Amino acid sequence: MNETEVTRLLREYAAQYNDWKYFTGDPIIFPKHFAGLMAEGRANLQDVEVAAAVAAHLAWGRREMIVRDCRRAMDEMGWQPYEYVMAGEYRSDSTSLHRTVRWSEFAGICGRLREFYRDNESLEVLTPGQMRVRVYGQKDDPSAANKKIHMLRRWMVRDDGKVDLGLWKSIDKRGLIIPLDVHVHRSAANLGITARRSADIRTAEEITRFLLKVFPEDPVLGDFALFAVAASGGC
Repeated sequence: MNETEVTRLLREYAAQYNDWKYFTGDPIIFPKHFAGLMAEGRANLQDVEVAAAVAAHLAWGRREMIVRDCRRAMDEMGWQPYEYVMAGEYRSDSTSLHRTVRWSEFAGICGRLREFYRDNESLEVLTPGQMRVRVYGQKDDPSAANKKIHMLRRWMVRDDGKVDLGLWKSIDKRGLIIPLDVHVHRSAANLGITARRSADIRTAEEITRFLLKVFPEDPVLGDFALFAVAASGGC
C-alpha cells in the first residue's frame, strides 16, 4: 500500500470502529460507568480516575479475562473506588488478581493514589512519566512506551462523545501518544507506518507522527483504525 491508500484505509476504519458497540466488553466500561454516575451527580472525577487507573493496569490479555478481573477489583472497592482508596485499607496478598498482577500490587497502586489525592484533585496534572512512577510505582524509564498510561490518557482526554470520556480539559488531544501494544505495533508495521521492531516510546511517537498527518486534530483516533486492522488480520 502507498501512503494515500493507507490514509484512506485508516480514515475509513476509524470512522467505522470509533463506535461504542465495539467496546461494551472492553475495560473502558469501568471508568465509563463512573463517568455516567458523575453526570448524574452520584460519583466524582476521582472515582472515574481511580477506575481508569485500575482498569488500564489490568488491560493486557484476553478482553473477557480483563473485564472479569476489573470487576473483581471494583467489587473489592464496593464500587466506590475513590472512597475505598482514601479509606486506606486494601486487600493486599500474594494471590493473583489478574494474570501476574497480585492483590498486593493493586494495594500499592491504591496507596500511591491516596498519597497523591491528599494534595491534588486530579491525575490530569501528571505527565506520563510522573504517572508511571507516582501511580504505578515503576522506575522512571524515558524509553518506555507506557501503553497503559497513554491508553488511560486517551480515555480521559478524547472528547467526541463516542467511546472516550473527554473529562480532562487541559490536555490537548493533538499531543496524545498512541497506546502501543503488540496489536497496534503489528498493524502499523503491516501498513508500512513503522519499520522499528522495538515497542518503545520512539516507535509510539513515530506511529503517532504518521497518524497526525492522517488525523491532524486528533491523531489517537487512529488507535481505533489500527485496532480494526489487527482485528481484520492484516491490511
